[in-house]
Amino acid sequence: MHKYTETQAEIELLGQKLNASCVHKEENICYTHIRKRGVPGMSIGSNLTAARKAKGFTQEQLAERLGVSFQAVSAWERDAYLPEAGKLAALASALNISADLLLRGERRDWKLENPNFDPDHMYTWLKAKAHSLGLTQTLKALPLMKEMHNGQMRKSMVAAVPYRAHPLTLACHALAMGIVEDDVVSGLLLHDVLEDTCAAEKDLPVCERVRKAVRLVSYNTYAGRKAEIKPMYFANIAQDPLAALIKCIDRCNNLSCMPDGFSREKQARYVIDTERYVMPLLEVVKSIPQWNNAAWLLRYQLRTMLESYKRLL
Repeated sequence: MHKYTETQAEIELLGQKLNASCVHKEENICYTHIRKRGVPGMSIGSNLTAARKAKGFTQEQLAERLGVSFQAVSAWERDAYLPEAGKLAALASALNISADLLLRGERRDWKLENPNFDPDHMYTWLKAKAHSLGLTQTLKALPLMKEMHNGQMRKSMVAAVPYRAHPLTLACHALAMGIVEDDVVSGLLLHDVLEDTCAAEKDLPVCERVRKAVRLVSYNTYAGRKAEIKPMYFANIAQDPLAALIKCIDRCNNLSCMPDGFSREKQARYVIDTERYVMPLLEVVKSIPQWNNAAWLLRYQLRTMLESYKRLL
């Protein structure tokens, strides 16, 4: 018997809650009713065929991903019979679409815009802001961050996005929330350099407090596989308010951008991990009086995104 990890089980449960119990809202018909009687004018089979071809899968390839025979996929596409609710969630995940889209075939031709701000403009603005506020560490962190992330790109469906846009956005986010502390802004700029570049901790042009926070939020400074060390990773971050603040702002930006680069499975996992590990960090952030307002704003921003994703995934 296949042994599921706790996280896998939670992902499946989330999928069941979000996808398997889909409701045809206009007629209040549950999926069990749809499987037995169908919905007039709707062909799940044709929706499945279109989604499969759009993904570039053959029936055999899709069947292999689902652990079923290609004859089963063929029967679904011919509307000979419909997949069970559990398979509907698996189909949606494999095809990276919503179960509702499989059921109804509704598509909206949204015009996708680049969700990222211009990194060169942010860099110039931050440099000027750091000069005016006397943020000496930030002024040193900016060129190092730019050099270390040079040539790196973030995944995007809309446009190529230089990776430096991410740490620059975090620094701008902090300043927009009224946080003007040099340790915070420089830490946000450098938060990924240990994990994603060849930079060494001793070379970071910041104080020991910031170096420690950057080290704590860098997975590669821990020994072991990411999934195995995750509880220890977040437990250590929870012992350091600066690291907790950096992680919360980082997760806020990643959540806002994840539909642009994450698979549906990874999005579901991110929702689960954010609720389990990141939301509790806000209490650590709140323990610093001058960060109370930021903690409230981050809670609002994270919670509204989480609840939206739960309804859309």
